Amino acid sequence: MLFHSSIRNELARSFGATLVVLVTIVMTIMLIRTLGQASQGSVNPAEISLVMGYTILGHLPTVLTMSLFIASVGTLSRTYLDSEMVIWLVSGKGLRAFLTPMLRFAWPMLLTVGVLVLLVWPWSNQQISELKERFERRGDLERVSPGQFQESANGLRVFFVDKDSVENKQGKNVFISSTDHGKQAMTSSKAGHIETIDEDRFLILDVGQRVEQTVGEAEIKISEFKVYGTRIGQDVKAASVIPAKATSTLQLIKSPTPNNLGELSWRLGMAMAAWNFVVIALAITSANHRVGRSGNLALALFIFVVYYNFINLGQSWISLGKVQFAPFLLALHGGVLCAALLWLTVRHNNWSWRQWLRTSTPQPEVRP
Repeated sequence: MLFHSSIRNELARSFGATLVVLVTIVMTIMLIRTLGQASQGSVNPAEISLVMGYTILGHLPTVLTMSLFIASVGTLSRTYLDSEMVIWLVSGKGLRAFLTPMLRFAWPMLLTVGVLVLLVWPWSNQQISELKERFERRGDLERVSPGQFQESANGLRVFFVDKDSVENKQGKNVFISSTDHGKQAMTSSKAGHIETIDEDRFLILDVGQRVEQTVGEAEIKISEFKVYGTRIGQDVKAASVIPAKATSTLQLIKSPTPNNLGELSWRLGMAMAAWNFVVIALAITSANHRVGRSGNLALALFIFVVYYNFINLGQSWISLGKVQFAPFLLALHGGVLCAALLWLTVRHNNWSWRQWLRTSTPQPEVRP
């Protein structure tokens, strides 16, 4: 049918262009954020591309939803401004007739959003958490970068190496500051290397000096050595707790704690919001030749931000126990869907307050 095919083709072109632009923007933002995390020592610089890829994959549901919403509003705005909408309306196609081709075009993207937010979102967050945790648990000397002071995993020692060799096996001008059992010590050496003794790793320092002081006392002990060894690589491993955003959807359902229910409400809310945005786009788009497309797009952006913030706010409320899981989902997403359908019905039938007031106000009788 010409009506359906023309609408779907226009939506496809607009959706593709919008998706490319939004993905480029998100990739740029994620790259800057990941580089910042790498500079702070939270992410392995060698794994920046992996972390960025997983992050973009996790944010893809939001990007797809926003692209579909903007593409729908932009396509409908063009039909109004080019008077194409008038032709369809005169031919007997009301606004509600546009809902069928729009949903026929959008359902693959809507299904993809549901799969991404329910399955891929927790998997990508889990991969990012594992990469960060593995980087945090690396050995003490593996943390050291030449020319930089670096704290050990347990926070009790600070290392400095002026220059190292291949694979960090040897270093020159080594400095170690440590605090242990109420004593502070500073050890410096011309050179050092790593040895493995009885499955334990030791840092062997050659020709150096060690300064010790008990906390709270003025006495300082200075000693010189030709060879000094200290055990390295014993990190304090705390029990890892899987965050809710990295927990699978099935596990969230099996363990309905307030925090898990809050995360589940966010995932289901994103999937349901994607369907609602298709109806909202048809309901809010109208003809205004004074502002052109910018007016509809500005309104669409405002509605998207408000709706998205309510989803995040609901997640926080459910996690804190302020609202219940099912009533909130029904009130927010069911209410938005009913409001959008009501708005669409009003525009489809050309109802107005003036018409309603005119019909409800009794007219005076006119006598001949």
